[in-house]
Amino acid sequence: MVETRQRIGLDRGAVPKIAGLVRMPGGHLITYLAGGALTALLYYVILVAGLRLLGRAVPYLYVVVASHFLTVVMVYPWYRLVVFPGGKESWIAGYVRFYAVGIGFLAWSLAGLPVLVEWAGLPILAAQFILMVTSLPLNYAMNRLWAFRDRGRS
Repeated sequence: MVETRQRIGLDRGAVPKIAGLVRMPGGHLITYLAGGALTALLYYVILVAGLRLLGRAVPYLYVVVASHFLTVVMVYPWYRLVVFPGGKESWIAGYVRFYAVGIGFLAWSLAGLPVLVEWAGLPILAAQFILMVTSLPLNYAMNRLWAFRDRGRS
């Protein structure tokens, strides 16, 4: 028996339709910045909760690593479906590349936080904000050109 009804979200055409509905006016860069702002907000919520919950029992850099991992797992669908739609590869392969880019920026945080927190005396959240803002242009370029590039055209 041939099924004639389309199941929402399961057909190949659903992704561009969803992306078109969620996409903000002003183009791809605006969508990326909005996604980045939501990602930063989610990361901060997780980080603050972890720092408050664990206090001084766990070093803050461990909390940063755990917060980063949880955030990347949670935001990957947004980036895959809305910010960089149209990928034809498996979600797992895309996630591995997305996380590889994230690991680079996690390393940036792990190197920069002790300098800004321990030596410069900044609060953890302020220091993390500075590091996130300074990594935005390279993060965008790496995600656009490598993690989410259309492998069919390269």
